[in-house]
Amino acid sequence: MSAPQRPPVRPEPPPPRSPLSTFVEKAAYVAAPGTIALALLYYFGSVYVRAYYSALGVVPEDLGMSVQDVMAHSTSAIFFPLCALLVGGLGVFLLFGLAGRALDGPRLTVRRRTAIILLLVIGMAMVFVDSPALFSGVTLPFPEGWPLVFVPALMVALGATLALCAVHLRLAQSTDLRGRPRTHESDRVWLAIGALLIGMLTVSLFFDMAQYAGVIGHSDARHDAERGYQGRAAVVVHSRVLLTHNARNIKFRDHGSGKGPYRYEYRGFQLLAKTPARFYLVSHTARYRDGVVVLPDDGTLWLEIRAAQGG
Repeated sequence: MSAPQRPPVRPEPPPPRSPLSTFVEKAAYVAAPGTIALALLYYFGSVYVRAYYSALGVVPEDLGMSVQDVMAHSTSAIFFPLCALLVGGLGVFLLFGLAGRALDGPRLTVRRRTAIILLLVIGMAMVFVDSPALFSGVTLPFPEGWPLVFVPALMVALGATLALCAVHLRLAQSTDLRGRPRTHESDRVWLAIGALLIGMLTVSLFFDMAQYAGVIGHSDARHDAERGYQGRAAVVVHSRVLLTHNARNIKFRDHGSGKGPYRYEYRGFQLLAKTPARFYLVSHTARYRDGVVVLPDDGTLWLEIRAAQGG
């Protein structure tokens, strides 16, 4: 007699998921991109702050800015390049679609194949020629008056975009460049090329945005200084000791020993920056590259801050 057969064991259904776990899983899809965006805002803001205060003679490492303060400065650094990137990306997607439609159909197979080869060769040549200048900081021989600091990364981005257009046209057709049916192996090669090009495009755009943040930070600092630091708070310095400085148009007054410990008064300063241990002051008539007066916050003086000048 044969042994009785056991009924098949059915797998137990997974336990029901709690609403909290479902919410956490969905939030992860939002948190990861949000974290990257916040990190980019902080990075570009820090580049802008460093360039701005370094141009004015303030040590950026001494500022002790909070993360929120640094991120608030990122809007000045990335607003224009981000708008240009969005408009350029929209234009690229439209061109990709128009190129695919213009070269669609069996009658245009040869023309489509030629366009793929030309776009790929030109794009990859631009990437390989300009990549050394991008990563080594070598200035290319472009005409005078061009923003040379942005050119290498822009050329790499343009070359990667042209090559990506070739990859898009190749993957959208049913045959390979020799007219044979497509295979998974050839598609993998083209997908790998596309992934590499997307990486190069991302790196070049990131590099140029960082360069722009530094350039615009230095430019804003110079503009503010040439306008007389308008919007900065006026400061009256009361000091226990005589101050040695080279700032121009500062009014000095000695109140005498009978007026308390802070007998020396200095008028005409503006507060440029305040760190946990120092005051950075400039004269109200200071201009770009004029000296910055650095005073310690150690109890030997106190600052009377007045309303800021109109901008």
